[in-house]
Amino acid sequence: MSKLIGNAIFGQSGGPTSVINASAAGVFTEALRQTGVIEKVYGAANGIVGILNEKFYDMGQEDPAELELLKTTPSSALGSCRYKLADLKDDDTDYKRMLEVFKKYNIRYFFYNGGNDSMDTCNKISKFMQQSGYECNVIGVPKTIDNDLFGTDHCPGFASAAKYIATTTMEVYLDARVYDTGMITVIEIMGRHAGWLTASAALAAHKGHGPDLIYLPEVDFDLDKMLADVKKVYAKENKVIIAVSEGVQTKEGKFIPELVGEVSVDAFGHKQLGGTATVLANYLKKEIGCKVRGIELSLMQRCAAHLASKTDVEESFLAGQTAVRCAVDGMTDYMVGFQRPESGEYKCEIKLIPLDDVANTESKVPLEWINEEGNFVNEKFINYALPLIQGESKIAIEDGLPRFAKLKKVLATK
Repeated sequence: MSKLIGNAIFGQSGGPTSVINASAAGVFTEALRQTGVIEKVYGAANGIVGILNEKFYDMGQEDPAELELLKTTPSSALGSCRYKLADLKDDDTDYKRMLEVFKKYNIRYFFYNGGNDSMDTCNKISKFMQQSGYECNVIGVPKTIDNDLFGTDHCPGFASAAKYIATTTMEVYLDARVYDTGMITVIEIMGRHAGWLTASAALAAHKGHGPDLIYLPEVDFDLDKMLADVKKVYAKENKVIIAVSEGVQTKEGKFIPELVGEVSVDAFGHKQLGGTATVLANYLKKEIGCKVRGIELSLMQRCAAHLASKTDVEESFLAGQTAVRCAVDGMTDYMVGFQRPESGEYKCEIKLIPLDDVANTESKVPLEWINEEGNFVNEKFINYALPLIQGESKIAIEDGLPRFAKLKKVLATK
């Protein structure tokens, strides 16, 4: 079968991670090798917005050494976006514009790097190109620290965030136990509807320096039950560390920040969370009366490249590289995914998942991995997560500080 000849474009979307650029490096280096099939390689500025605005970069103009440095450079080097495509039946304006740009620049390969919403965007574009009779192979490259993409064992970005969370929790544990006075520490961790990241704090407990209580969105949050849990630990230890997901909700469906005020909503209809630790810390201080600290890990958990998992970096690069190889071989309308053997030593293998199956479907922590009290996880989670955080990512250092990639970002012209 003859291969599509033309140009390729890659975009990044959604929240950044410490390894999202490792996937970009995989896409760019592999696509640039595909001479005779892929003629030019473009990087979209701010994801799909850059394509709609016809603003993207000629990656062939970049220094190969800088592309290599992308592997250990955090955040989205090309810029990201949170842009929601309308349903085609409601408004086809953006779709027609994309087709116009793809034809103008002879885009025959489209790679989009992101989470649930990004895979939905990828799926919509793929279907529209097919309906329009325009040949373009579309492959989604997974990315999300939330680890909630359907069909894949885990997501690029999760392991490095989990490693940061576990390490930081161990450090906080030691700090919070210095004084002989009572103290409660509430650590707020990212995760809207899935508790994978918060559960990662259990890795710290696995090493003897972790939280006493863990609350995930998979279990309805009960303020009275939490207070009883805290009082029980405090009475025995005089110290309590709580790891709580920003997305825990009461049985009525209210997020914790909503108990004290309104929250804003983004373009995808997601409520903008944050403040859970502060709300709970104020509540516990009032009820128990001891010193209470609320800590929000916030952006640090997704940009800490200095604590990235080597396993995560290598798998993220592989995801981008594989996306290009599969597309060149004629595959389209899939997302790259990972799987591991049923038993034995951990080994990551690649699989392809139809975008129809992935788009807007969330994968959550299995309930059988959560204890009966709903305030911790069991050994099954440890066995799942521990292999993913292995290895130390070696970052280039210059004058004692990280040397991140410096792209020239030469705008593509036609």
